[in-house]
Amino acid sequence: MITVPEFTLTSSAFADGDRIPEEYGYGESNVNPPLEFGGVPDEAEALALVVDDPDAVEPAGKVWDHWIVWNISPERERIPEDWNPDADVGEGTNDFGERGYGGPNPPDREHTYRFRLFALESPLDLEAEADADDLESAAAGRVIETTTLEGTYPV
Repeated sequence: MITVPEFTLTSSAFADGDRIPEEYGYGESNVNPPLEFGGVPDEAEALALVVDDPDAVEPAGKVWDHWIVWNISPERERIPEDWNPDADVGEGTNDFGERGYGGPNPPDREHTYRFRLFALESPLDLEAEADADDLESAAAGRVIETTTLEGTYPV
């Protein structure tokens, strides 16, 4: 029997469902936490990452995008803390109006943040202004597999 490794996304900074350390918050160091991935499907030609806050719908009226990244090499096994992506990796504009990572910043109560990693059958061609909706539209029909890591962040 052939076993296929599970596509996973983890962090050495926090476990799935646990609290994200404060230094990764927007009002603190505002650097991305380290991320590790495993079991990337062999047929993947690119990875994409979306970090968002679905709990922001109540105060902000929408899911808040914190980081949009595409065309990550499928050979990459980790994203280090405070990552500065290579030139061939795209980073979109988050809902703070900035390119790159914008850390957790809940305005009203503890929020849950999603780190969603997509294995894609082909790279994406997106503009720097791309948001998570643009990425998900461009990725439609190209997603091989998805994995999610969640963490909470206090007010």
